[in-house]
Amino acid sequence: MKKLGAIVTAMITPFDGGGEVDYREAARVASWLVERGNDGLVVAGSTGEGQTMTPDERLRLFSAVKDELGDRAAVIANAGSNDTRDSVRSVKAAEKAGADGILAVVPYYNKPPQSGMIAHFGAIAQATVLPIVIYNIPGRTGINMLPETLLELARAHKNIVGVKESSGDLRQIGFILRDREPGFTLWAGDDHLFLPCLAMGADGVVGVASHLCSREYVAMMRAYKNGDAAEAARIHGSLLPLIDALFATTSPIPVKWAMKQLGFAVGECRLPLDAMPEHLARNLRPLLSQYDYSRV
Repeated sequence: MKKLGAIVTAMITPFDGGGEVDYREAARVASWLVERGNDGLVVAGSTGEGQTMTPDERLRLFSAVKDELGDRAAVIANAGSNDTRDSVRSVKAAEKAGADGILAVVPYYNKPPQSGMIAHFGAIAQATVLPIVIYNIPGRTGINMLPETLLELARAHKNIVGVKESSGDLRQIGFILRDREPGFTLWAGDDHLFLPCLAMGADGVVGVASHLCSREYVAMMRAYKNGDAAEAARIHGSLLPLIDALFATTSPIPVKWAMKQLGFAVGECRLPLDAMPEHLARNLRPLLSQYDYSRV
């Protein structure tokens, strides 16, 4: 089963002047991110505005990114929703489109009980041979997957290989890391918690700031794993202003604006997400110059 990597970016989706997906520019963004040290990309996730895309747009985007990257990095297709039957269809289609893995979010809005989550993700796991990453983000979904539910799913389905943990609850993350089976991967789902999660035993990050600081993330992870906690902490501290600025309003508004400043034709977010407020742009703009964006 393909390894999905440690440094993974939840990639933005470029739109053209008419608001349509720009597949060519998406391929360019994807290639640039991989050149800067990303092991994998989540495509059409929350940061990629997948919820405002049609099924056909998502599939074309999966294919375009996979065609561009080949085997250089893992393409993880966001294919889960709050409808189990729709999720199963989407997962099967993403596999046919060439995805290397699946990201499937805890069902949002309808607030399923833990038993419903087990049935939902069980159906998804049985629909594909691809590795599946569960995405737990209670702040967006309105419901939290408990550690025991997650680990029960991982024991029952060998292709449920990891979790993007965005609960922000280090206690919960600690329980998962303590009780997981060997080979089960935990990615920090919040940029500001990457180093704290590494210190607890996490395996990587699925980030937003990593559009801009993936090289620094690679260096931080290397320093920590080589026993230089002080250097890892220094890098972590240096990145906090950037991370704060990228989450000063709803993501992906700031990161998409930032990528436009670097010369990528990413367009605007689709409504109901709107433009970057000017006062937030003024705060983010000077931070961009601190990083090396050669070969844009």
